[in-house]
Amino acid sequence: MTETTTSGVRPAAHAVAGRSERFRPDIEGLRAVAVVLVVLFHAGVPGLAGGFIGVDVFFVISGFLITSLMLREVRRTGRLSLVGFYARRARRILPAAALVLVTTLLASYHRLGFLRGDEISEDVIWSALFAANFRFAAQGVDYLAAQDAVSPVRHFWSLAVEEQFYLVWPAAIVLLIWLGFRWAIGYWLAAAVAVSLAFSIWQTGTWSYFSPLTRAWELGAGCLLALAATRLDRIPRRLATAMAGIGLSLIVIAALTFDETTPFPGYAATLPVVATVLVLAGRGDSVLGRPPLVWLGRLSYSFYLWHWPVLVIAEQAYGETLPAVTRVLLVLGSLGLAVVTYFAVEDPFRRSRSLRRSDVLTLSIAAWLIVAPLAVARWKTSTSPAADPGRSAEHQPRLGAPAHAQQP
Repeated sequence: MTETTTSGVRPAAHAVAGRSERFRPDIEGLRAVAVVLVVLFHAGVPGLAGGFIGVDVFFVISGFLITSLMLREVRRTGRLSLVGFYARRARRILPAAALVLVTTLLASYHRLGFLRGDEISEDVIWSALFAANFRFAAQGVDYLAAQDAVSPVRHFWSLAVEEQFYLVWPAAIVLLIWLGFRWAIGYWLAAAVAVSLAFSIWQTGTWSYFSPLTRAWELGAGCLLALAATRLDRIPRRLATAMAGIGLSLIVIAALTFDETTPFPGYAATLPVVATVLVLAGRGDSVLGRPPLVWLGRLSYSFYLWHWPVLVIAEQAYGETLPAVTRVLLVLGSLGLAVVTYFAVEDPFRRSRSLRRSDVLTLSIAAWLIVAPLAVARWKTSTSPAADPGRSAEHQPRLGAPAHAQQP
């Protein structure tokens, strides 16, 4: 366990006092907006060719919330536990992710045939190890171009980027403090954000889209805002409300005007990122804090996990572009799966008293949750007719059409 003293990070620790320490319904509402943009984009809704920017919104929110929680821990307990941090991440991320990966793999074999299932097994393995972004980048996948044989777990690239970022950021805070640079955390982070943004602009393309190096600045923007959280309460209410309104408007504008021809992430990503920072720094409760949006925001993680494999597997099994009504029903079905997953899996694991008391127990279960999709993938490939040439001719795979929507 790694610890820091309160005195060592006093300026940063105090940064989470005030509004950022209270429940922010507007953040849940912003999550709802982000997931709706992504889902509608993937469902092929006309006019939302830039809905992919919802992922960028998620990145900024994540950086802001995670950094706020870390600083709050330092302020309250006088220490920062890396083991505790990763245990909390495991409780939050792994249960639902493992469920979706295993279910998607089994459904792929059942609906798409063993050859396609074997291909997806490899994608599932990379996704379970939170390295899917490297796999898809190496394959030369173009996120914004329609392609054949779209992977039903391709959307796990964004989870991979987040977890890769969080392998570095908490440890970097502890290291800087240990080296005596506690006063310069914000400066070092700002420099890293600038370098990552510059690299993102320079490297815009397939690798840039999936790389943690070109996406780190988006998460870092949220982290910087968390470090400056004490100043948020000093913003006059009217100005804060205007900031949130402007930010939300810019997010919508980006979703409506961006498309597959937009160089992304690069300089174009600054629009949704800055817009999200404005919303987080402002006060958007009057719009984003409405109960329906807060409810959907709580389901956003599970909804994000389910919607893409449901759409992709259904369309590839169908063999051609799905009718609009069918896509709507599939999206609603995905939302239903998200509700069940949230209340039966995601929330119970996150709130479990036994797991919250024991980081060792949490990390032990986390290891099994990572192993489960790997084991199922290896079991399916080893028993696949493709593993036995004598049997493979007896089994004809059902290879469908490419997914109608753009890549996740």
